[in-house]
This record gives sequence, structure tokens and C-alpha cells, in this order.
Amino acid sequence: MSNELAENKMGVMPVNRLLVTMSLPIMISMLIQALYNIVDSIFVAQISENALTAVSLAFPIQNLMIAVATGTGVGINAMLSKSLGEKDKEKVDLAASNGLFLALLSSIVFIIAGIFGSRLFFLSQTQNAEIVELGTSYLTICCVFSFGVFFQITFERLLQATGRTLLTMITQSTGAIINIILDPIMIFGLLGFPKMGIAGAAAATVIGQIIAAILSVFINHHKNHEVTIRLRGFRPHGATIKRIYAIGVPSIIMASISSVMTYGMNLILIRFTETATTVFGVYFKLQSFIFMPVFGLNNGLVPIVSYNYGARRPKRINAAIKYSIIYAMALMAIGMAVFMLIPETLLSMFNASEKLIEIGVPALRIISLSFLLAGFAIICSSVFQAMGNGMLSLYVSVGRQLVVLLPVAFLLAQTGVLDAVWWAFPIAELVSLILSALFLIHVKRTKINPLSEEHA
Repeated sequence: MSNELAENKMGVMPVNRLLVTMSLPIMISMLIQALYNIVDSIFVAQISENALTAVSLAFPIQNLMIAVATGTGVGINAMLSKSLGEKDKEKVDLAASNGLFLALLSSIVFIIAGIFGSRLFFLSQTQNAEIVELGTSYLTICCVFSFGVFFQITFERLLQATGRTLLTMITQSTGAIINIILDPIMIFGLLGFPKMGIAGAAAATVIGQIIAAILSVFINHHKNHEVTIRLRGFRPHGATIKRIYAIGVPSIIMASISSVMTYGMNLILIRFTETATTVFGVYFKLQSFIFMPVFGLNNGLVPIVSYNYGARRPKRINAAIKYSIIYAMALMAIGMAVFMLIPETLLSMFNASEKLIEIGVPALRIISLSFLLAGFAIICSSVFQAMGNGMLSLYVSVGRQLVVLLPVAFLLAQTGVLDAVWWAFPIAELVSLILSALFLIHVKRTKINPLSEEHA
């Protein structure tokens, strides 16, 4: 087989059209994913507020799991897309095969952590026995069957890297829809199923992920002919794994920082009342409906930038960045308007008590002020990763969440006024915007502009 690859659409299709066709299917599938997150919590809220609090407190570990899967996926995606741009078939296949190996290792780590660490994790946050029991049951199931989400995300990244984002929409949507259908059946014991409560919510989640993973394997095998996965006689390739993680580890750490931030915020908020942590958990579910489409835009942007960097086409890189920023800011403006105008309606979906409404309304309005600022920073982060400057994304994320957000939230909590704590989010996002703008200028000067000189 020849090592030469034909020109991919990422090198020839008009950039705006390419970005839309690449991103829109992912954005739709991520909206469905966000919908499933919200529906999942709406059903859990019908059990009790303690059950909803347990799911909120479990979020940092679930987020960590997804961080490892998607971060590794970013590394696979960027390396694979760059190799496609360079027409190097051998590197393409090495990236795919070693990426799957890393997904397997990651899932094994979480299976062990889930079995032995779930209860300890909840005890570190609360002494409420009911929340600890509910949360341990939920989190253990999610971790033990985590191989579903790892393989689903990895195989979807292989499709995204070759521009087949419509197919990833099919796999993600299938998993999310199955989850939504199974949630009430398994939580409340409908159609002859046993009533499983919060364990049913976890079971519905992992079943949806496993089915989506199986479907993504099938689609890759039959439709993704630019990538050949070699399992027979497979040996881990150190240089390839190193290249994947050179880009992927900063992304993993960056997303994992979100877990640390959430865990820290939960500890700060629970000192006011457990309802405050529930509000924070509900906020994360709701904001995913705004942020997920922007992350979908990112997933469409990364292979475009990586491919055209490999193919040395700076005009296409700059155009992709410009359009992405415009679309991201527009989406965030819509999200901010919704959070500002109808916070009571959003919260009431979660069987909200009067206390939850009282705390939640100002929280949603204050935090949403950060959305517009976040849109720009998120796009910049993806550009840095796609260009091989993943550490810049890491610096922004650490600065925003650990250096600014948590310390500011802690200091504002000392006032004894819960509403003051929420202002840590807009403050942190302003710092993130400034850092992102400075780093984008640096990347354009050192990496993108020199490509123009080569073509001069």
C-alpha cells in the first residue's frame, strides 16, 4: 500500500463552509449530549434533593474521566490530522492504534479507582450519610464501566480527524438518546424493570456509552478508510505515544483542572449550605447546553488548523480562527441572554425548592456574565493545541481556575455573603481573556506568520 494520501477536503473546501460542515454535526451531537446531562439530573431530582446533590458532588470524577478521554483524543486528533496534511499514511495508522491502546490503559485506571476510591471521595466532601451512600453507588457504576466512554470518544476522534463529523453525530446522538430513554425506565422501574433509583441513572449512562462505542467501532471499520487500525502484532510505539501526549497531556491537565476547581468550589459552597453545592451542580448541567456547541465548534476547528499547518497554508488557518471566534461569541451571547432572562424557569426544571430558587437565580445571572469572555478564550485554547502549543492552553486554564477563581472565591466567601462568591467566575474569565489574547498574538507571530513568508 502506498504511503501517499489524496488531498483531503480540509485543504481545499472554502474555510467558512468547511468549518460549518465539520462543526455543525458535532455541535448537534454535543447539544444532545448536554440535553441528556440535563434530563439525567431532572430525573434524579425526582428522587430527592440529596440524590441531586450526590450527582453534583460526583461531577469532578466524571469530568476527570472525560478529561482524560478527550485530552488524549485531542492529541490523537492533532497528530492524525497533521499526518494527513503531510500525506504520511504510516504516522496516521500509528496515531490511531496507539491512541486505542492509551484509551484501554486509561479505563483500567478508572475501574480500579472507582472500586476502591468512590466512598472515600464522598466522605472527603460531606458527612451526610444518605448523600455518601447515593453518591458511592452512582460513581462506582460510572467508573467500573468507564471503558464505554473511553472507546466511544477515541473512535469518534478518529472520524473527526478525517473530516467525518456527521458520523460522530450519529454515534454520540445514539448513545445520548438511549441514555435519555433508559433513565426513567431504570430509575423508577418502568416496563417491568426493577426500580434502581440513582443506580439506575448510572446504569443508563454507561449502557448508552457502551452502545455508542460499539457503533463507533463499526462505523470506523466500514467508513473511515484513511485510517487503518493494526491490532495484530501490535506493540506500543513510544515515539507516537510521546507525540500524542505532548499535545494531549496539557489538554488532559487543563480539563482535569476543572475537576479540581469543582471539587474546591464544592468545599467552599457546602460551608454555606448543601443547597449551594446543588445549585452549582445544576449550573454545570445548564451551562453545558451553552458551552457544548462551542466545544463542538472547537472539535471541528482543531483538525482544520492542524491539517493546514501541516500543509503550510496560513490563510486558511487565519480564516478558520476568525470565523470560529465570531460563531463562539454569538453562541455565548445567546446563552448569557437566556441565563439573565429566565433563571427561575431553568431552575424549576430540577424540582427546585424555594431555597434552591432563592440561591440559584442570582448565581446564574452573575456567572453568565463570564460567558462572552469565555467564548474567545475557548477558541484560542483549541488553536494553541492544534498548533502544538498545548502548554499555552494549560497556562490559561491554570491561571483562570486555580490561580484566580478558587482563591478569589475563597476570599469572597469570607464575607459570609453567598452571592459574592459567584463573582469569582467573571473575574477569572477576564484574566483568561487577557492571557488568551496575548498568547494568540505570540502564536501568530512565531508559527502562522512565518508560513506566509515561506510562500512569499
